[in-house]
Amino acid sequence: MTQPRPFRQVDVFTDEALLGNPVAVVLDPDGVTAERMLAFTEWTNLSEATFVGPPTHPDADYAVRIFCPGRELPFAGHPTLGSAHAWLESGGAPKGDEIVQECGAGLVRIRREGEVLSFAAPPLQRSGPLSDAELAETIAFLGVSADDVVAHAWCDNGPGWRGLLLSTAQLVLDLAPDPTRLNGMDVGVAGLHPTGAAVDVEIRTFFPGTSGLTEDPVTGSFNAAVGQWLIASGHLPDRYLAAQGTAMGRRGRIRVERLGDDVWIGGSCVTVLDGVALL
Repeated sequence: MTQPRPFRQVDVFTDEALLGNPVAVVLDPDGVTAERMLAFTEWTNLSEATFVGPPTHPDADYAVRIFCPGRELPFAGHPTLGSAHAWLESGGAPKGDEIVQECGAGLVRIRREGEVLSFAAPPLQRSGPLSDAELAETIAFLGVSADDVVAHAWCDNGPGWRGLLLSTAQLVLDLAPDPTRLNGMDVGVAGLHPTGAAVDVEIRTFFPGTSGLTEDPVTGSFNAAVGQWLIASGHLPDRYLAAQGTAMGRRGRIRVERLGDDVWIGGSCVTVLDGVALL
């Protein structure tokens, strides 16, 4: 039997509605099966939906299950921030100075600075350069030349991103990937803007969707992994601002900062829909 459950649709990595990446957040999902969660996610026609309930870990403030079309994810970035935003708006109060989220990838720390929420990037599950064959396959999909690639690495923190740093931000904006060459890959691309530009780096991400190639408007997981990679390699400073979604008419802004051993990924969130979901 269905019942009304608190629901919010949150636009993430933007301070203006409709210009970020939306996530559907269902609060109090007790009794909803995983199959029903997945069906609801696919019905929303969004990249992800989350289901926020009581934690099982004593250090966590809440637990979240994250779904995208076709599967459940252990972690994803913009759903993490959107879920935290919805949880706080619904009256959630953290036990300590930071919010602690329990998810498939473990415990994720989230901090608040005014209107900006940031999560601590989870450890990489796989890093290091792509193999020659993997790089060639990724370049062929993107339609760039080997000379355009400054650096490459696995950026795997749950989603298994293949990360490429191209020589300019404009190359990133001009990408027209060949969907027939996607071959099941998750591909993230970065390119540096000129010194003095309003943002430091341009980001785009591509992955298989239900109807072929999908581009994500703003991707927290890839920005987390690419921040860990490019700060450590010296390509980006300890604090920078990334843009994503430009090629899609969005204006995503991701604030990245390394503090000690942590890389924090942050942005603003805006609630667009507030009501109930009948599940």
